Amino acid sequence: MNDHIQIERIMNALSKSWSVESSSKWSLENPAKGHCGVATLVVNDLLGGEILKTELPDGWHFYNLIDGKRYDFTSSQFEEPIDYKDIPSNRQEAYLDTNEKQYNHLKQSVLKNLGVSGN
Repeated sequence: MNDHIQIERIMNALSKSWSVESSSKWSLENPAKGHCGVATLVVNDLLGGEILKTELPDGWHFYNLIDGKRYDFTSSQFEEPIDYKDIPSNRQEAYLDTNEKQYNHLKQSVLKNLGVSGN
């Protein structure tokens, strides 16, 4: 499958999966809010790559580096453009932005929206 199509499918599955169960900051007006860490972890599970971070006024913002290209699946939560610093991070740091219940909920929901059975 074309990488671009795969990324688009995952982005669509993520946006359909965001809820108050996957981030306590979720709202109808801003569904991506608070999902950077948990979404980054789920994308890392699905596509591998590296985890990067950038410091913003409200704290660290996490995103993915896949095949040398930056993917920020939750950038829509911000009104202002992000000045990406691409600081290397890891799963442990990204996990500090979520919890097991939110992570499991989002991962299973994304897998369901992708038509993949979860583990």
